[in-house]
Amino acid sequence: MTTLDISDQSVCGAQQVLTPPALRFVAELEKQFGERRRMLLRARQDRQIRLDRGERPNFLAETRHVREGNWRVVPPPTDLLDRRVEITGPVDRKMIINALNSSAQVFMADFEDATSPTWENVMAGQANLMDAVRRTLTLETGSKSYRLNDRTATLFVRPRGWHLEEAHATLRGQRISASLFDFGLYFFHNAQELLERGSGPYFYLPKLESHLEARLWNDIFNFAEDALQLPRGTIRATVLIETILAAFEMDEILYELREHSAGLNCGRWDYIFSVIKKLRADPRFVLPDRSQVTMTDGMMRSYSRLAIQTCHRRGAHAMGGMSAFIPVKNDEAANDRAFAQVRADKEREASDGHDGTWVAHPALVPVAREVFDRLMPTPNQIDRCSDYRIQPGELLRVPDGYVTARGVHSNVSVALQYLAAWLGGQGAVPINNLMEDAATAEISRAQLWQWARHRACTDDRERVTGARVQRLIDEERAGLTVRHPHFSAFYQEAAELLRELTEAEAFPEFLTLAAYERLNRLHDHKSTASSAAD
Repeated sequence: MTTLDISDQSVCGAQQVLTPPALRFVAELEKQFGERRRMLLRARQDRQIRLDRGERPNFLAETRHVREGNWRVVPPPTDLLDRRVEITGPVDRKMIINALNSSAQVFMADFEDATSPTWENVMAGQANLMDAVRRTLTLETGSKSYRLNDRTATLFVRPRGWHLEEAHATLRGQRISASLFDFGLYFFHNAQELLERGSGPYFYLPKLESHLEARLWNDIFNFAEDALQLPRGTIRATVLIETILAAFEMDEILYELREHSAGLNCGRWDYIFSVIKKLRADPRFVLPDRSQVTMTDGMMRSYSRLAIQTCHRRGAHAMGGMSAFIPVKNDEAANDRAFAQVRADKEREASDGHDGTWVAHPALVPVAREVFDRLMPTPNQIDRCSDYRIQPGELLRVPDGYVTARGVHSNVSVALQYLAAWLGGQGAVPINNLMEDAATAEISRAQLWQWARHRACTDDRERVTGARVQRLIDEERAGLTVRHPHFSAFYQEAAELLRELTEAEAFPEFLTLAAYERLNRLHDHKSTASSAAD
């Protein structure tokens, strides 16, 4: 029977996770669906060519019958009725325990934007989730002991996106889809156990660009359920609407997943990145400083309201997004401002009609909960009808604002620090009192490319040029190396990578694609050296 070839089974967790039956199951997923994934990625490239030539996103004429049809998704299971506060984070042991114990309704364990996909992290993450599902997850760190509470959040898992592959798992010599690898291992090991414990295999699906990509996931879900002899609809999935193209296909995405749907989520940071990326050739879509693109802006508010309207019409949850603010230590005034920003963000979401929201830190769970308890006394607002009338132009209206010299420097600094941390094995990093992950770092590097490409003028009346960006990269790298000399090798790698990302003539689609080979070189070498020493 077909199975996967694994390049390294010596890392922690691999023996628990990479069992022969699990490898055969994932191999079958790749065999059945791998070529369709590659075909859809080629379709993304074709669509980008048309966008570069002037085509603009719009609602699809060929699926008008879906948008106008009178259909609804399956009702949510009992443990997904109330999702008012969801916490997200990487798949390391401590984070999983703290998040599940946080009093949030849901914890989304993230293999994508919040996890640096070293082989060690991926394997340990799968093993940690197996232990979490079976409630055997513990951690001892010096004088501290971590255990799961009797009552914990409902677990969702976000696999990596369609564009990513897993370098350490191949089928007939070809790398397999990281999406199928992450999904397949978690589902195979945990689906039955979750059902026996009164829950189910729940997922968040990232970075979809079309309903055809949602159809692929639905077919995968059907295949997986049949393989394990589970009832249709056992799997539930929330789709992150975090690309400008998916925003025009919300009805269609829900329709494709209607037997497995758990609603939509407004993934705001990747959404901003997607606007820059997809409309990169048009100087009219040059965005202002990241800090000026907020959810109260017309473009972003329209996208959020369209998600609410679409989901509620179809009987699905419309989940809000995540404010990047986190608690500030040793500065009470700054901490108060951060909490006020989060509170205002959640009040907007609850008032507009969202059924829940995201936070990035356990200390923010009570803040978000107080708002939704006050403004949404019922488990959700799915029955609340809205009369928003969102037109295509409203989703494409560039936010007001301007590019500043400070914004250029901030983007360089954030991108450099995040890339260095990611190459070092961290996927979620606090920087300047904000939680940065791959999505927010994508905005930073994408804006640098966009501003230099279109020679945006900053508030100091200077143009953003490639030379200006490269000078700032060198200066920032030098300063960071002085402050953190033990991390200098990662800053050097990050600076080289950021130069490639911002100097490229053709826009690099994802920083994680460009960085993945460097990550493997750094960490596989370290793992080999450690094994040799043993």
